[in-house]
Amino acid sequence: MAKKALIAWGGWEGHTPERSANVIRALLQRNGFDVTLGQGTAMFADPQLSSFDLIVPAITMSTIEKAELQNLTAAVREGTGLGGFHGTMGDSFRNEPDYQFMTGGQWVAHPGNIIDYRVAITQPDDPITKGVGDFAYRSEQYYMHVDPSNEVLATTTFSDAHFPGIGGVVMPVVWKRRYGAGRVFYSSLGHTADEFAVPEMAMMVERGLLWAARG
Repeated sequence: MAKKALIAWGGWEGHTPERSANVIRALLQRNGFDVTLGQGTAMFADPQLSSFDLIVPAITMSTIEKAELQNLTAAVREGTGLGGFHGTMGDSFRNEPDYQFMTGGQWVAHPGNIIDYRVAITQPDDPITKGVGDFAYRSEQYYMHVDPSNEVLATTTFSDAHFPGIGGVVMPVVWKRRYGAGRVFYSSLGHTADEFAVPEMAMMVERGLLWAARG
């Protein structure tokens, strides 16, 4: 029986939420998932939300109703997987600490906007990062507030070039964690859908979502 995934997209168009959601739909379908795709946070109000094996939020810089958030966090706490990337998961609902507690982080800045930086793999033997070496990347370098319980798989190091005082700060880029019985995966890479053309980025997201899915 195929695993079931839900993808909900919405919010600021600059993060290409609809295009990114369709990239993820194709990715999951080629891995045998039965995918439900829809727009807006109302997707999280489904009384059967916990029947999904994986939820991928592709919603950015938005708001969510309390009942929708409670249903979402309950589903993940009970064992549904959660996975996503960049602002479509790491900057979805700035006013909701319960959501941030579940995801393990929140975006707060990207000094310099689109810049060149490096991603360092910190756990090369993990199934999500195995065979992926350190690599150059051009995008927003996300400065985040992160949960110390995250299992960090990749990092980036900031310089003072775009904001003084943060030079040498090592920031998580990719992590996995548990939230109750649910598995949670996050990558801060993926400002637009075009970044899935970077093989290292796309491979880690694909493996991370498969890891997060129940079972």
